[in-house]
Amino acid sequence: MNAPVRSIPAVVDLVALMKPRIMVMALLTAAGAASLAPGTVPAPTLAWLLLGTALVVGAANTLNMWLERDVDCLMARTRMRPLPQGRLAASTALAFGAVQGVLAVPALLVVNVPTAALGMAALLLYVGVYTPMKARSHLATWVGSVPGAMPALMGWTAATGRIELGGLAVFGVLFFWQVPHFHAIAMYRQRDYEAAGLKTLPGARGVAAARHEIALYLIVQVAISLSLYPLGVAGLPYLVTAGVLGIGVLLQGLGGMRNGGSKWARDVFLASIVYLPVLFAVMVLDGRA
Repeated sequence: MNAPVRSIPAVVDLVALMKPRIMVMALLTAAGAASLAPGTVPAPTLAWLLLGTALVVGAANTLNMWLERDVDCLMARTRMRPLPQGRLAASTALAFGAVQGVLAVPALLVVNVPTAALGMAALLLYVGVYTPMKARSHLATWVGSVPGAMPALMGWTAATGRIELGGLAVFGVLFFWQVPHFHAIAMYRQRDYEAAGLKTLPGARGVAAARHEIALYLIVQVAISLSLYPLGVAGLPYLVTAGVLGIGVLLQGLGGMRNGGSKWARDVFLASIVYLPVLFAVMVLDGRA
């Protein structure tokens, strides 16, 4: 009777290694981008896309936690994860991540070669470049934003078989959203990151530089979001929504460019996690497909 009870936490912890909330967002963006692209994606192809994307994201997050298990012990927001708490062996996490990565390849190859190539590039970039770079340079934020936005481009190529300007625009919305989003986190959690030895923009160049970069890339983020209308990816209802949301985030973000502190940074972060799901939902509902 005791064995099944003990097995439940292990399963829960394995799921936690995959970061389910990030995975759900990745799956929604992949499916959404597939629906926005020209043509239609057959249901079996969509299912393979979602499976392959889930495996890529799961592998990336699991291997990231395996590599950062010692760093996670030093941060308040990560020290309760399975590996720092010793609830799972490091070898178990490594094997689990590796298996997911290996299985992702054939799953995405069923979709098409470009989608599989993008998925593997995202995995290698996240695990092999972004994760170790976080301890060396604040520019890791830019590197990590590429795999973070890649599910959208994978969804597009699943429908078209090629990279197109419309797909790059959708990718760009997600890519540039991450820059102010993560700089804002780094500002209000600066002590946590410094304690763990991770490099961030506010830590490397100061809070003023972080404020200015947040403001700059909020402008870029909004501009890219508006470009989807002239590109024909989404219609007028989307344009209106993107404009209203854009004005909101710009008013808030630019308002703290000179003297914004931790509270302002946290507000920017909270606004960003409302902005993107609403924008993307309207984008998909108003899309051309």
